[in-house]
Amino acid sequence: MKKIYEQYKLPIIFGGLGLILAILFVSIGFFKTLLIIILTGLGVALGFYLEQTGLLNEFFNQRENK
Repeated sequence: MKKIYEQYKLPIIFGGLGLILAILFVSIGFFKTLLIIILTGLGVALGFYLEQTGLLNEFFNQRENK
């Protein structure tokens, strides 16, 4: 089973994402699903930015020192 997963990792992951996306389209509609995708992308981009700049680590280090 592990060998099959390693061989077909990307198709399994993207197949699962496609299934989730299809369920969202059917259950809540196109524009609400699009809004969820956009906000998720913005959250990921903000997370990467904060990780690369270290702003959040500096903030928490300042709070611990007080």
